[in-house]
Amino acid sequence: MKLSNYINEKLIISNLSARTKVDVLAEMVEYVEKLYPSLQDKNVYELLVNREKLGTTGIGNGVAIPHTKLEGIDRIILLAARSIEGVDFESLDQNPVHIFFLLLAPEENLGEHLRVLAYISRLLQDESFRKAFLEAQDKGELYMLLKGV
Repeated sequence: MKLSNYINEKLIISNLSARTKVDVLAEMVEYVEKLYPSLQDKNVYELLVNREKLGTTGIGNGVAIPHTKLEGIDRIILLAARSIEGVDFESLDQNPVHIFFLLLAPEENLGEHLRVLAYISRLLQDESFRKAFLEAQDKGELYMLLKGV
């Protein structure tokens, strides 16, 4: 599996401005909806907030992978984002989150959704990858890092 199959440079936010969990979700959704206007009528923000109520997607080590399934999309949409300052995302380890991957998947394609989710989770367990992600100078450098994995 290659992340380059799912992400492009337009789907990267090098420094989120949001400072709260709900604002991070809103900022990422707004960003994706600008690129995919057809998502604007799909209540993506509400779906993500409801998913967070089931349990945080802040998995620890400064990482969160908010995700949801959507009707009416035909492929996975993956956004990578970084918060230089970090955000209290109610993470499992109670530490601020700096690295975010927003995963939106077609409702009917559960297998691929779970494979991508598992791949990202494994990738972000690698301390050297997380360090490189945090130290990247800009969006272009982040994209080159993601393109290589």
